[in-house]
Amino acid sequence: MSKATHATRLSIVLLATFALAACSQSQVESADKSAADPGHASGEHSASSSAGLPQGRIAAGEHLATAKGKATGQSCIDCHGADGNQPIDPTYPRLGGQYGDYLAHALQAYRSGNRDHMLMTPQAASLSDQDIADLAAYFGSRPSQLRDLHGVN
Repeated sequence: MSKATHATRLSIVLLATFALAACSQSQVESADKSAADPGHASGEHSASSSAGLPQGRIAAGEHLATAKGKATGQSCIDCHGADGNQPIDPTYPRLGGQYGDYLAHALQAYRSGNRDHMLMTPQAASLSDQDIADLAAYFGSRPSQLRDLHGVN
């Protein structure tokens, strides 16, 4: 076997090892832990979010989630359900318990037009950075019905 082939194989094995180590059980949080810790998804563990937003306020987010948007006449809970866990259509995502930074980045992408959806793009267009942070904090603090593939054989 040539040195180049051996080096390539070794690189692949090391990369796979690092990837598996990053997903080890000790680093995976349970849904119970996530729901019990609003900081898990609201950016409360650090001074800022990866989305560059101000601190989210759960109560303000709850108010926004139930308010009808001017662009579509819909509220967040009209489509995603109470606590973000009962979407009206199976193609709509469950938001409850989702990572706040993920939700914030998604809303920013809808607002900028980098992500397009006939309802979400106009809804997000009118949101301020604080509104996005508040919605992300609210939905991130809700009980989660999300599940990952950890432990699935």
